[in-house]
Amino acid sequence: MKAYISVDMEGMPYIVSSEHLGVKGSLYGEARKIATAITVHVATILHKHGFEEILIADSHGPMVNILVEELPEYVEIIRGFPRPLAMIVDVEDSDVVLFLGYHAKARTLKATFDHTYSGIVNYIKVNRIKVSECLLNAYVAGHYNIPVILVAGDKQLLDDDVSKYLPWAERVTLKSSYGRYSSRSPSLAKIKRELQDATLRAIENFKKKRVKPIKTNYPVSIELSFVSSAYADVAELLPYAERVDATTVRYTAEDIIKAYKLTELMILAGIALRRL
Repeated sequence: MKAYISVDMEGMPYIVSSEHLGVKGSLYGEARKIATAITVHVATILHKHGFEEILIADSHGPMVNILVEELPEYVEIIRGFPRPLAMIVDVEDSDVVLFLGYHAKARTLKATFDHTYSGIVNYIKVNRIKVSECLLNAYVAGHYNIPVILVAGDKQLLDDDVSKYLPWAERVTLKSSYGRYSSRSPSLAKIKRELQDATLRAIENFKKKRVKPIKTNYPVSIELSFVSSAYADVAELLPYAERVDATTVRYTAEDIIKAYKLTELMILAGIALRRL
């Protein structure tokens, strides 16, 4: 069996400062150690219980966060950005998917670093449902009939999108947030114990077919709202896009894979504009 682990940072425990999140941040080294320890812990449990191959998608920011020297030999890792399907690339050959360090979608109350893919995004709707990165990536896995069996991250994400749309997935709270830059987390020892228990339950659920892939209807309607009209100006240049209002565009794609790539392209174009 083969497991796919997509690893983000904002939903990891103890990570509360912007200094944790970027390669030049004074606390970035600490954040890398935390994310690596949790990822290796889960990968080890999966391997001990029947998963011969584990593919890790390093999926935060520049996507070079995991300390590769800490990885066991049965693990492969995807690093670097940009890349197709960003946080969920090459998922199609896997049997199960796990999300670690995931956070709540943009404009969520009491959620650390709440956002959806980029700080320039106000919201993303897939077939009229406002999605988090978790749900968007789960739809991609679902396109290939692969279930998400575990999500670990910010409590608000787990209480919102995961409990509603992925109720069969095991949930592990890594942090309970007071706001964008503050949260409360258990000790790493307790987190590892909870992750072990939840991962074992997730494996059992998969083997007993208690989990399922989540799918969205095709064709896919995407509504992408930005925080500024300038980004929508750029996105509207694509022939697929219809301008809805000052900050929002809408477009339709054949499936979630094409929709994801179009969304990624529009956001990257907006980020490039911001840097001019």
